[in-house]
Amino acid sequence: MKRRSPIWARWVSAIATATICLAGVAVFAQGHGHGQGKGNEKKASGYSFSEHDRVQMRSWYDGHRNNLPPGLAKRERLPPGLEKQLRVRGTLPPGLRDRMQPCPPELERLLPPPPPDCEQMIIGGNLVLMNRKTSVVLDIFHFEL
Repeated sequence: MKRRSPIWARWVSAIATATICLAGVAVFAQGHGHGQGKGNEKKASGYSFSEHDRVQMRSWYDGHRNNLPPGLAKRERLPPGLEKQLRVRGTLPPGLRDRMQPCPPELERLLPPPPPDCEQMIIGGNLVLMNRKTSVVLDIFHFEL
C-alpha cells in the first residue's frame, strides 16, 4: 500500500517550487532588455548599450559616413589626452562637457529611450550614455572614424 504525504508537505513543496521559479525569472530578466547590460555582462551602473544597439549604431554610421553631423566628423576627434579621460563609470571631465553634441534624431529613433536622468550625447566621435545629474558615463560606443 502506497503512503501519501501529509497535505502540508505538498503545500511546502509547491511553494518552494514556485519561489525558485520566480527567483529564476527575476535573475534572467535583470540582465536582458533594451539598454540594460549586454548578455550576462552587466555594467556596474546597470545600464549599457546592448549588442543590438551597437549593431544599429554601426549600421547608422555606415549609412551616413558622407554626411556626418557635428561631433562625428573626423576633424572633431578628441585629442589622445582627452580621449583617455572618457571612461565608463568615470565622471565626464569639464573639458569634455564643452564638446558635447546632441545625439542625431534619426540615430536616437533607432535606440531605446535612455534610462531616467540619462541622455545619449556625441562627444568627439563617440556616442556616450551618461547620467545628466552626476555626469557619470554609463557606456561608450566608439564610432570608427
